[in-house]
Amino acid sequence: MTTAAPTPGNWLSILTLGVIWGGTFMVVALALRGYGPLTVAAARTTLGALALLGLAAILRRPAPSRAAWPHLAVIGALTTALPFSLLSWGQQYVPSAFAGVSMATLPLFVLPLSHLFSDERMSPRSLAGVATGFAGALVLVGPSAWGGGGPTAFWGGMACLAAAVSYAVAAVLTRRCPPVDPIVLAAATLAVGAALLLPAMLLVEGVPGWAGPLPGAAILFLGLAPTALAALLRVVVIRSAGAVFMTLVNYQVPLWSVLFGATLLDEALPARFFAALALILGGLLVSQWHSLGRVFGAWR
Repeated sequence: MTTAAPTPGNWLSILTLGVIWGGTFMVVALALRGYGPLTVAAARTTLGALALLGLAAILRRPAPSRAAWPHLAVIGALTTALPFSLLSWGQQYVPSAFAGVSMATLPLFVLPLSHLFSDERMSPRSLAGVATGFAGALVLVGPSAWGGGGPTAFWGGMACLAAAVSYAVAAVLTRRCPPVDPIVLAAATLAVGAALLLPAMLLVEGVPGWAGPLPGAAILFLGLAPTALAALLRVVVIRSAGAVFMTLVNYQVPLWSVLFGATLLDEALPARFFAALALILGGLLVSQWHSLGRVFGAWR
């Protein structure tokens, strides 16, 4: 199917998605002020699953085939349960902006994984972009990257990067999944995550209580805005402007996360952090040069 040139509505949707996903890490930091990391991850998946399952029912979307469920179980674990837990745990020890920038490395992990496990070959340009981006990741998690924050800061940063790897593996596996309606796919994977995280939360952190208006509102936002609303916008954008156009979100998320973290949470971000951000975004730009050329060429 040939997609049309991006409309002003598509650009507004992309901007909205960037703000929502870029602000997610700040909201996680606020939720962690009143709840444990497993509770934050479990609430996020459970509320998101309920919202999207209800939306799929209202829209009468077709249920997944029996053959798709083993794929959905693995994809759900790798796109919700594992990365949400890693991010929530890691953000106890690193600034929210760090988590946002670490997610910008996601496409850099997808490219080599796709080269190894699918028929998508890496070009020399893509390889150069990935190498540049990985250099930024090394700068980001270097032992002294946070002013000697100690082993907890280092392992918190590694947890955030591990979440990006989990998303990347899931992205490659999703391409091998039997056809599933996009909203049903998102709902099913969140339901899998909830099924895995709720027992873990109850076992480790117990039944959560009301921790106050700010952490409580943060939990509700995490369950609804970055899941139900973002899933709808993502489907609309991909169907009208194409999946390549969606990659523009990758450039926005770390920038918004830095802006929100520095201005609203008053996070202290050292100069080395911005060097890592420049390397990662530069690597993305080089590795996706041809795709971005098609996007802006169609826009003109």
